[in-house]
Amino acid sequence: MRKSKLALKAGMVGMLLSMLILPACSNSDETTDIVIVGGGGAGMTAAIEAHNKGASVILVEKMPMLGGNTVRAEGGLNAAGTPYQKAAGIEDSPELHYQDTMTGGHNLNNPDLVRTLTENAAASVEFLKENGAELSEVGRAGGASVNRIHRPAGGEAAGNFIVVALKKKLQDEKIDVRLQTTATEIIKNEEGTVTGIKVKDKEGKESTIQAKAIILAAGGFGANLEMVTKYQPGLAGFSTTNHAGATGDGTTMAEQIGVKLVDMKEIQIHPTTIPGKGVLITEGVRGDGAILVNAEGKRFTNELLTRDVVSKNILAQTDKIAYIIFNDELRANLKATEVYFGMDLVKQGDTVEQLASEIGVDPAALAETVSKYSGYVADKNDADFQRPDLTLSLATGKYYAIQVTPGIHHTMGGVAINTKAEVLDTSDQIIPGLYAAGEVTGGVHGANRLGGNALADIVTYGRIAAEEAVHSLGSK
Repeated sequence: MRKSKLALKAGMVGMLLSMLILPACSNSDETTDIVIVGGGGAGMTAAIEAHNKGASVILVEKMPMLGGNTVRAEGGLNAAGTPYQKAAGIEDSPELHYQDTMTGGHNLNNPDLVRTLTENAAASVEFLKENGAELSEVGRAGGASVNRIHRPAGGEAAGNFIVVALKKKLQDEKIDVRLQTTATEIIKNEEGTVTGIKVKDKEGKESTIQAKAIILAAGGFGANLEMVTKYQPGLAGFSTTNHAGATGDGTTMAEQIGVKLVDMKEIQIHPTTIPGKGVLITEGVRGDGAILVNAEGKRFTNELLTRDVVSKNILAQTDKIAYIIFNDELRANLKATEVYFGMDLVKQGDTVEQLASEIGVDPAALAETVSKYSGYVADKNDADFQRPDLTLSLATGKYYAIQVTPGIHHTMGGVAINTKAEVLDTSDQIIPGLYAAGEVTGGVHGANRLGGNALADIVTYGRIAAEEAVHSLGSK
């Protein structure tokens, strides 16, 4: 009898173990309406939107967690004509957002894609609010004519705030999300229509997911330094702000089935990253009033110029480094800065002179720079560099400094899409059933992306890709 009970118990344990193991393994051939490759902001947005419109969805993500580069996005989301801008008395329009984006991208951007982005970005802010990520505070980012970058109240880092909310929505809606599942191939039939993807799970088991539509949201290639230097040899040796999964897999898979790639050599370096670490200091610190000084304690640039220009100006300084200088007032108003204190990246002093000693800068030179800048703020005129937004006087402390240098940040190139997020082949023809959104695409940002336009891009085109993919199901 004892042996029988033990055998029964062993059988129950075996059955339970099999139940635990089975969900980690895919069937050899599954079918769904839409399969989404990539679990960053664009992929999560697309999954939620497609699910809400009635489609069955499977989202595959090769990393052990959702979020992609979106987790690391700190500044916010650019949108024009939102209720939050109107409440703050900010006059803005999609047209002005369009002009700023084209100018920032040196007019290499695809105008139609930019127009679609700027006309729909305000709706993306509303989408996030409806899904638990309200961006109610509006600030300024480099290259913007007005305050336009939307972020959480108190200045919390926007990317992680958005990821947490969208992840919760995916869970609440019980959307099929498969982590540590790597897409290895896009399947296309003889007629040129995509019909699914091949995937490999964490145990190496290969399977196929058949789908009526595929949304490629696999991110860029900023963490693949071999691929980066293939297109931009001058970036060899730079650190990257990208997460480890940003290796260009989606771009490579797309190229293998004849997808057109655009702007691949356009790779953005962010001006304010921690030397040797690739940790990004949000543009919101400068946008809220911080200044940049060099190793001699002197300002050398308008801090709110576009990222490419500020990066170039930092690289021209001694040792290719600069210091972000700010005070208690900014720290109190921008919650994102607390992360840097927690990471021990910030030097501080009760006076400017004390801070200068902490960072090895001439105290008299830094004191003169800070005093002169505070005078410019009082006069509302930056006589040295014509900074347009003089919001923060540095007349009182405590004072803080973070050493920064430019690092690889965003890959503007990728698969070619049209305004419906449909992917194009090398003959500029639509590949039926294939859509793309986010950093895996090219053409939206041109030669330089404005801070705040990445989150606008992933949410706006994630929504468009889902809407168009669901719409296409009716004809299949």
